[in-house]
Amino acid sequence: MEILLIGQEGQLAFELERTLACLGSVTALGRQSHIPLDLLDPKGVSAIVRALKPDLIVNAAAYTAVDNAESQQDLAYRINAEAVAQLAQEAKGLKIPIVHYSTDYVFDGQSSHAYLEDDPTGPLSVYGHSKLQGEIALRDAGIPHLIFRTAWVYGRRGQNFLLTMLRLMKEREVLSIVDDQRGAPTWCRLIAEATTLALSQCIHEGRLQLGHRQGTYHLTAGGETTWYGFAEAIRKLGIERGYLPEACATLSAITTAQYPTAARRPAHAVLGTQKLRAAFGIALPTWDKGLDLCLTAMGD
Repeated sequence: MEILLIGQEGQLAFELERTLACLGSVTALGRQSHIPLDLLDPKGVSAIVRALKPDLIVNAAAYTAVDNAESQQDLAYRINAEAVAQLAQEAKGLKIPIVHYSTDYVFDGQSSHAYLEDDPTGPLSVYGHSKLQGEIALRDAGIPHLIFRTAWVYGRRGQNFLLTMLRLMKEREVLSIVDDQRGAPTWCRLIAEATTLALSQCIHEGRLQLGHRQGTYHLTAGGETTWYGFAEAIRKLGIERGYLPEACATLSAITTAQYPTAARRPAHAVLGTQKLRAAFGIALPTWDKGLDLCLTAMGD
């Protein structure tokens, strides 16, 4: 199976390039790859997809600068919505499926329970709305697809909360961390592994056939915490593993109101993953176990 992976520079694509290799030949492309693929260049994207003729497209690229999106709306929509619509049309022409990643930001965060896939959406930010429009475009294309909504993604490279905390805890005496937003921090390697495992169950006689399993799934770690709780766990494990000195920064819990940002965040971003378990028998470990595994792997 020939797989086209888009977004090579990202932390998720880095992991996907390795896990998807178990299923076939992976061509990972991005703006800086040997064959540059820029989602802002529609003609170039079409030419590359048609030349490669993959059996599957995995789109791990996105505009993820949540606050910047408020002032760069055109850029956010072109990458998160219009480019997804274009990829969907290219996949339709080749009669192949797409795997795409979305976000908890498509919800308003006001639910008292973990969001399910069919719950009403209501994004609060340009980023969230642009990602929702990408979902809609992919569904409207009428092609076999898997949309995985994930949240609070971190990893061993790139820009993410884990790496930012490990750096700032060594540089500052006190860190103020928001303690009234809830979610499930999710290691990108676990997302990649779950994606590959789900796809492996849909291969029949050498062909990928999503069948009744196509659709939207929530793919996050189990359990829930706040950003402050996540930071506490990073600090504790970081000291235990030798990534942080004993005398690193102390933490102070604050409210969202005390840390204003350009984009509004959903206060309750917990996603229910029962559908994923029912369809594929997959459930990621709890967020704290995932963090433990990630920090262990950092020493490899």
